[in-house]
Amino acid sequence: MIQNRRRNVLILVILAAPLFGIAFYLWFGRKAEPKVTYHEVPVEKRVFVESIVATGTVSPENRLVIKSPVAGRIEKILVREGQKVWKGQILAWISTTERAALLDSARAESPEELSQWEKFYKPTPIYAPINGMIILRSFEPGQSFNASDGILVMSDRLTIKAQVDETSISKVNLGQKAEILLDAYPKNILKGKAVHRGFDARTVNNVTSYIVDVLPEESPETMLSGMTANVKFILSEIPDAITIPNEALSSVDGKACVRIRGTELPEQTPCTPVKAGGSNETSTLILEGLKTDQTLWVQDLKPLEAKGASLPRNPFSPMGGGRTRH
Repeated sequence: MIQNRRRNVLILVILAAPLFGIAFYLWFGRKAEPKVTYHEVPVEKRVFVESIVATGTVSPENRLVIKSPVAGRIEKILVREGQKVWKGQILAWISTTERAALLDSARAESPEELSQWEKFYKPTPIYAPINGMIILRSFEPGQSFNASDGILVMSDRLTIKAQVDETSISKVNLGQKAEILLDAYPKNILKGKAVHRGFDARTVNNVTSYIVDVLPEESPETMLSGMTANVKFILSEIPDAITIPNEALSSVDGKACVRIRGTELPEQTPCTPVKAGGSNETSTLILEGLKTDQTLWVQDLKPLEAKGASLPRNPFSPMGGGRTRH
């Protein structure tokens, strides 16, 4: 009898254990939902810049490999990487294979013999074929080379090859103003313009894009071939435009709306319809529905969202990213 009671109690404990566990979790384990908070944002007028942002790479517009017509040995290199040169400038002196062998033989005999042959058998100069910059120096004095080896590499000017999405390529025209931001120097904004638009598409990870060459107004010495850059193509600049942060814009039944501060609590404030225009990475242009003497309620980002990526974009505008500068 006692054994049966013990067995029954044990079975009840085993069956009840999961229920106790669930009850314990529901009582102690669940965390309270974080309270939704809001902050105020005044409606203001400022210069609104509508733009398209694309990533790109610094590349020479024309990359020229300088080779010798014959094999030989480098005697002198007169330029360094990053140095600007002009057309016709002597970049290096070389000896043909025959001259190098002859001088080595004369050097083994006597200094006088070497000096005599150096006067009779002059080295060959290597000239710069264009104005530009030396971007690669492949050999040093004393090294031998073949006719197929590139001794130096030049570029006439550096451009940024920006990859523009096919949905935005129709908005980018030749001569369009652009701002260039190098990843290596994020505080220095360079001015430029689009000078060439590619006709052959590139598809990477199912994203089709076209290459647009952007020429900076000036190329600082810090801008090097191969650097990564962000290019912002300026579509339009609207002065005295009513703009709001992207996070202030909501959508109800597919229509744009905002919460205008009134006498109600923020969470009780109705979402007032507005007519939204273009947008960029931070701001949205409001065409109708707001005045500058109004203030908006904007919901604070949750902790995880605050650490996360970019702010929401305007879902009612076809324009891409960018930054408002004012």
